[in-house]
Parts: sequence; C-alpha cells; structure tokens
Amino acid sequence: MTLTQLRAFLLAARLGSFTAAAACLQMSQPAISDLVRRLEAELKAALFRRRPKSLTLTPAGEALLPYAEQAVSNADMGAKAVRSLATLSGGQASFGLLRNANFYLSADLAARFHHLYPKVQIRLLGQNSVETANDVRSGVLEAGLVTLPIDTDGLDVLPVARDEVLYVTARPERAASPVTIHDLCRRPLVLYDAHYAERDPARCQLARRAELIGRKLSPLIEVEYLPAALDMVAAGLGDTIACAASKASEIDTRQLHTVTFAEPLYDTLAVIRRRGELISPASREFARLAVKSLLDNPARVDSLTLLINDSTVVEDFLTDRL
Repeated sequence: MTLTQLRAFLLAARLGSFTAAAACLQMSQPAISDLVRRLEAELKAALFRRRPKSLTLTPAGEALLPYAEQAVSNADMGAKAVRSLATLSGGQASFGLLRNANFYLSADLAARFHHLYPKVQIRLLGQNSVETANDVRSGVLEAGLVTLPIDTDGLDVLPVARDEVLYVTARPERAASPVTIHDLCRRPLVLYDAHYAERDPARCQLARRAELIGRKLSPLIEVEYLPAALDMVAAGLGDTIACAASKASEIDTRQLHTVTFAEPLYDTLAVIRRRGELISPASREFARLAVKSLLDNPARVDSLTLLINDSTVVEDFLTDRL
C-alpha cells in the first residue's frame, strides 16, 4: 500500500471517476485504474462498484476511506513541516548550553535567532555538560555546546575552543605561584556543581590527577553554582576553581586572587550531536550562531584559544553523516 495508491483511491472516491482522478493527478486513466486494482489485490477486497459512468464505494472502500484520508493528510503535513524547516519558516531549534554559557556567548543569542527566524520555536536547556551530553545522546536535544571531558559514547564531538581553569583564593600568598595537585589536595576547597561532583568535566580532571598521586579530592564545602562558591571564597571559607572567562565579571569584582595550575587545566568547549544523526536546519543554524557568538566575543582575546576559525565548520559537522 503506497501513498500514490491511496491518493488515487481518495480522488476516485471523491470525484466518482477514474478519469477525473487521473486529470487531477496528471496521470492517464489506465494508470489510475491500475493503482486502484493493485491496492484491491493487496487488500483482497473490491473497493469500488464499477458502473459505466460512475464509481461508488463498497463496504470495504467505506472502511478504508477515513484511514486513507488520515494517512495522506499526515504525509502532506509531514512534507510541509520538512519544507518549512528547510527554509527556517517553522520547526524548532533544540539545543543544550553549558552552565557557564553566559561567559562565552552573547546574552542576546536567543533574541538574535528569533529576530532572524521569528517562526522557529526555540528550546534551550542550560545545565551541566554531563546532563547536556545525556540529553543529546537520548534524543531529548538535537545538539549542544559542552565542556570536555564527558562520556562521548554515542556522540559525535567537535572541539571549538578552550579556556584555562584558574585557582581562586582570597589569600594572596596562595596565588603567589602556580598551584600543584599536591597543594590542591591540602587546601580547604569550596567547589561548585555539587550535584555532579566528580562527573563535572573540570572536577573530573582534577580527581584523576589526585588519583595519580594517591590522593583524593575532598572539598570542604560543595555548592551548586559558581557565584555562591566565590562568595564563600571571599568570606575566607576556602578556595575554588573557575574558568578564566569568569575573571572580569565574577572574580575581580569580589577582589579575589587567581593563579594558574602548575600543570595547566582547561575547559575544552565542544559541539556535540547524537552519533551519525542529521540535525534539523533550525537546530543546525542555532548551533552555528552560538559558535559564531563564541568566536566573535571580545572576551575570547584574553581567555580563549580557538580550535576552529569559522562557524561554518560547525554547520558542516552537523550536516555530515559521519
């Protein structure tokens, strides 16, 4: 049973003639008759009572009619949806953002996308990269911008930039020289992303380094968000870590001190998608604009090392079936 057969059946039923149905479909009358005959053979039932000058539906034809109408209508609506996506005159952009996205991307990113494509729905989730990776892997989101390392099973990954992770303290003597993993394990720490703990990309890297020297990273205090951690650091409760992009807006405003790690530590920003799956034009365009915003952000001059030079690389990555 094909859509072409169902279209022929519906038009013949509506117009009462194979000839009229053929004219609507720009086909020959014998071709329409053959389509209906093959449909009847598949269903093992006559669909029409054939009279010299008219067609009427049999009980089998009456039974098929509403389902044929629904099938053809759904197919037409699906085709319309695909065409609207191809021209970005409809559909939905579904994208995940890393929790610290505001340090890297323009604040008006969603507004600019809406201005360009006002008929496209926007669905953005901003959360820890671990959660974004899970949502892309499961199909909840089409694509996302995350920090590495994450579990890349079932994902395609395109690194686009990296930002250094800094040690942050209220005590200047602790920022006098680069911090070693031994230093970190001995000092009181206030770490954020408590819900994800050592699954968080930056904390995961530090936990692995501590494990290599036979130590365990044991924060004194854990909170969920960076601003809360920095407030506690400013109050003298311990030290923390933060991406360099947050220095001007979050760290310097609290008059805190920063220093690099003796073995440099980085957040690598990457675009991800479900492995081998094509992304809708709307989500692909949002991803391209997000990375363009990252590349064009003035703050990147001081803190970001770019791994790609052009946002069209992202579009190619999301278009190709790897």
